[in-house]
Amino acid sequence: MDTAELDQLVAQIGEEILTRLNLPAPAYSPRAEGLNIPELVCPGCAGRCAQTCAVKTREIISAGADRVSATDKLTRIDPAIAALIDHTILRADATREDVLRVCREARRYGFASVCVNGYWVPLVAAELAGSNVKVCTVAGFPLGAMSAEAKRFEAESAVRVGAQEVDMVLNVGALKSGDHDAVKLDIRALVEACHHNGAAVKIIIEAALLNDNEKAVACTLAKLAGADFVKTSTGFGPSGATAHDVALMRQVVGPDIGVKAAGGIRTLEDLKQMTAAGATRIGASASVKIVEATAA
Repeated sequence: MDTAELDQLVAQIGEEILTRLNLPAPAYSPRAEGLNIPELVCPGCAGRCAQTCAVKTREIISAGADRVSATDKLTRIDPAIAALIDHTILRADATREDVLRVCREARRYGFASVCVNGYWVPLVAAELAGSNVKVCTVAGFPLGAMSAEAKRFEAESAVRVGAQEVDMVLNVGALKSGDHDAVKLDIRALVEACHHNGAAVKIIIEAALLNDNEKAVACTLAKLAGADFVKTSTGFGPSGATAHDVALMRQVVGPDIGVKAAGGIRTLEDLKQMTAAGATRIGASASVKIVEATAA
C-alpha cells in the first residue's frame, strides 16, 4: 500500500469516528469504498470482510493490523441461505427506523432484497446503494382488487424511484369469477411496465383463497403473461405458504420461472421445506433468526 492509499484509509477511519462522536467531518471526503462501516461500504458489501473480501483484509493488515476478526456466528452463517431471502417489512405501522434496521440487516447478512411498501422505496434505494441487495416493493397490495391501471401506475412510480423488483397481487376475485383474460391482461400490463424499466415481477396468487385448480390456472396465466416469479401469499391472507402449494406451483410453471414462498416462514426448517418443494425465493420477516440458525 502506497502513502496515498494509506492516507485515504486513515481518513476514512477518522471520518467514521467523527461521525459516531457527532463531530463535523473534515472537508476531504474519500471515495465511498470504506471498511464495511455503514456509511462507507464497498459495492456488493455483505458486511463480512474477513470472510468474503481478501482485498480489504490485506489492506487492513497492511495498515498495521496483526489480525482481522469477525464474529463466530457471522462467519459461520450460510450465505447461500441468506441469498434466497427477501427481507420483508410490510406492516402498516413500520417506522423509518424499522425500515433502516431492516436495510442494515440485509447488508450485513447478504439477503436477496429488502421488500417494503412503496412509500419507503426511495429511502431503501438510498440505504442499499452500492450493495448487491435489491430493492423490492409491492403493487396492488394486499387485496389485488384495484384496476390494472392503478397497479401499473403504482409499479411504474416505484421503479422510477429505485425499485428493482415488484410483487403484485393478482385479481383474486376476477380469477375466481373465471375472467381469465382480465387476469392475464392485469398481469401483462404490469410486466410490460416493469420489464421496460429493468425490474422483475413476482405475481402473488394468495393461494389460501384458491383451490388447487385455481392455483394452477393463476400460475399458468402469470407465466403466459411473462412474470418472472409466482408467489404464494401476501402474508396478510388467511394463511401463508405451504409445501403443497409450492410443489404445485413449481409443477405448473416448470423450471423456467421462480417460485417464491412467503407467509409464515419463521424457521430454518420452514425454509428448507419450501426450497425442497421447489421454492427459489423466500419472503420472511424472521430472516435474521433463520440465517443465524445456519450457524448453530
